[in-house]
Amino acid sequence: RKLLDQYPLYERNDQVLYQMSRAYEELGRIEEAMQVMDRLVRDFPHSHYLDEVQFRRAEYFFVHRRYLDAEDAYASIVHIGVRSSFYQLALYKLGWTFYKQDLYEEALHRFIALLDYKVSVGYDFAQTEDEQERKRIEDAFRVISLGFSNLGGAKAVVDYFTQHGQRSYEDRVYSHLGDYYFDKRRYSDATASYQAFVSRNPFHKVSPHFHMRVIEINIAGGFPTLVIDSKKEFATTYGLQAEYWQHFEPGAFPDVLRYLKTNLTDLANHYHALYQDPNQAEEKRGNFDQARHWYREFLASFPSDSESPAINYQLADLLLENKSFHQAAVEYEKTAYDYPRHEQSATAGYAAVFAYREHLAITAPAGREPVKREVVRSSLRFADSYPEHEKAAIVLGAAADDLFEMKEFEPAVAAAHTLIEKFPGAEVEVRRGGWLVVAHASYELLRYSQAETAYVQVLALLPADDQSRAPLFDNLAASIYKQGEAANLAEDYRTAADHFLRVGRMAPNSQIRATAEYDGAAALIQLQEWQPAAAVLTGFRTLFPGHPLQPEVTKKVAFVYREDGRLAQAAEEYERIETESRDEEVRREALLIAAELYEEAGSQPRALDVYRRYVGYFPKPAELNLETRHKIAQILKGRDEQQLYLAELREMVAVDAAAGKGRTPRTRYLAATAALVLAGPKYDQFTQVRLVKPFEANLRKKRELMRGATQEFSKLVDYEVGEVTAAATFYLAEIYAHFSQALMESERPEGLSPLELEQYELAIEEQAYPFEEQAITVHQKNLELIPLGIYNLWIDRSLQKLAEFVPARYAKQEEPSSVLGSLEEYLFEQEKPPALPPVEGEMVEEDAPLPDSSPGEPPAAEGAVEVALKEGERPASPAGESR
Repeated sequence: RKLLDQYPLYERNDQVLYQMSRAYEELGRIEEAMQVMDRLVRDFPHSHYLDEVQFRRAEYFFVHRRYLDAEDAYASIVHIGVRSSFYQLALYKLGWTFYKQDLYEEALHRFIALLDYKVSVGYDFAQTEDEQERKRIEDAFRVISLGFSNLGGAKAVVDYFTQHGQRSYEDRVYSHLGDYYFDKRRYSDATASYQAFVSRNPFHKVSPHFHMRVIEINIAGGFPTLVIDSKKEFATTYGLQAEYWQHFEPGAFPDVLRYLKTNLTDLANHYHALYQDPNQAEEKRGNFDQARHWYREFLASFPSDSESPAINYQLADLLLENKSFHQAAVEYEKTAYDYPRHEQSATAGYAAVFAYREHLAITAPAGREPVKREVVRSSLRFADSYPEHEKAAIVLGAAADDLFEMKEFEPAVAAAHTLIEKFPGAEVEVRRGGWLVVAHASYELLRYSQAETAYVQVLALLPADDQSRAPLFDNLAASIYKQGEAANLAEDYRTAADHFLRVGRMAPNSQIRATAEYDGAAALIQLQEWQPAAAVLTGFRTLFPGHPLQPEVTKKVAFVYREDGRLAQAAEEYERIETESRDEEVRREALLIAAELYEEAGSQPRALDVYRRYVGYFPKPAELNLETRHKIAQILKGRDEQQLYLAELREMVAVDAAAGKGRTPRTRYLAATAALVLAGPKYDQFTQVRLVKPFEANLRKKRELMRGATQEFSKLVDYEVGEVTAAATFYLAEIYAHFSQALMESERPEGLSPLELEQYELAIEEQAYPFEEQAITVHQKNLELIPLGIYNLWIDRSLQKLAEFVPARYAKQEEPSSVLGSLEEYLFEQEKPPALPPVEGEMVEEDAPLPDSSPGEPPAAEGAVEVALKEGERPASPAGESR
């Protein structure tokens, strides 16, 4: 300031003013700095600081929205031109200044001028090194987009460049405008921007990319119809036969080619899907034509492309779906054989065969012959080219069938042998079909031995229940019989007999067997081999049951088998005797012998079946019926079939009970041992109930189960069988003993005082004691049998229990008895009872009282057991005895 005041004419005062403005800015005194800069501009219009000072002033005006002042300042710099280092920035900011004033066209002129300048200095719009400069240029394009958007969009761009001349960067202007609209979701305006450039520059190198962008925007906008239309336009405009490629080399645009392939594929798939859509029935033909067109367009444009086989396959599928079977077959064969082997080669080869066969199915009879030959040709080629295909064997087998049907027997045999040899792992049905062709064709060619071998293979591969076995056996028999006929004519009777009799072994149910058996016997007679001839005749009777001597023949065969040790076969013969005979005694004996033979042969299931038939057919006499049922039960027991075993025991008890006068000591014994086993579960159920809360309910349940168990074991006494009576007596005693113990171990009521608890314990003991005494009494009943010479396992167990109850009287050592051991072993081996202590028993007094139950809470002084029992009977304590 001093320098300016003292030397107003100093020639470098513009520099003084410049430095003063900088100083004020550093001090934050912006208004004073602006006054200094205004003075510099006014007084020194030619200062070399002028452009910088004007730019600083312009920035101040712009920030403070003084756009007119900013416009003047920026314009002064632009007027200076490229000599100023601030030229580009001033031009850029001048454009923004006009934009802020809504002077869009004026703004566009400045931004376009900036871009023109950049082009003039060789600027690369794709550069990324100068990040700040790149962002400025991007921003310029963005503002240009905003300006054109405000002026009318893509049409404004076209008009502008039409009026002011095209630019090399024009594509970027359209692109940025399109992206601007896309970001705003103005999809229609976005596509219009790209399409405007393409229409204006159809042979520009970026036109395909702009077209691709149009498709992408339509996809993003969710306009499927527009997507398809734009894809069709792209495929038409940039197809390899289009004019566009006269200006460019396709290989230089791999991304465009990829997109073209994608579009062609998408179009073909789209119309193919529409063709398949049942809702598009009215447009079905048009959709078919479109799909076929685009498939063929792809194949014409990219005949050697890696995707062409798949496209060709889809074209063939389309034709097949349209029932254009012959055309489909041709396309499938192209797919299978005209390309290097690919993923769908084998599948296409198979599909070609299928299409030819479909074409054959709709061909009129007069024209079927050439079509069938096409089928065979394609089938043989497929099987030879793709033997690894899962359907190769099936196709080859079908071709062999066709050759046989056309009476070309030699080629049919050759094809069938190829199938058998090359596809040993093929499905059974396929291999069987191949052998069948060999068999039939060989028979037609009079090669009977080969036909026989083939028929054997066919039958070996055929399920046993298949209905076609019978005619095949007839064919096999005919093949063998023809060989026998030839040998017979040559007077080779040994060979003839072998062939004739082989019919019976190879095809036992064939219609020709009777003749073959007869001719075989005749040949053996010629050879004077009597025993084999007799065997054949015996077999003849077996095979033809209408013969009068059939019953006698069957008996003799059964006898022979039995003597020869062929027990199971003998048993079968006895079963047959039973079915054929009308004599009840013969039938009864035959069934029992058959069952015994099955048992000897180790075939328990069949023995069981025969025994069951016996008891079903012959309920009387009861003793034999029960003996047989006893055998059934033993077999079931040995097979661990517990439920069936118990069911059979119940049947035994029921049969004995209903026998009436047919009842014998043996039936009673068998029924008693069965009933003893059946009584066991009652004891188990009784002992499993514990006297816990709710005490009255559990006591009532245990009393009911006790009553049921005692009744079951008491019934056993009626059978008057020693071992069973002893077992029943033992278990009745155990029931009383268990009930006594259960009372003693029962759960005590809660809340009793010590005195009440003591009274309750005494009451429990008083109630339990009579049951223990009753148990002792009943066990003693078993000991009463000893003086009678009866001693068995159950008496011994009663003695052991008495030794526990009354050790002073019964706990004495005894020397082991060999007789006892033998009896025990016998009982366990003959009738092992089920779990708990074994369930077998003997008699017990039937008047043993059972406790009754009454509901309700007992008073504290008495206790629950007393209340529950006092209303019913209790076993009385023996007089004169005390605990």
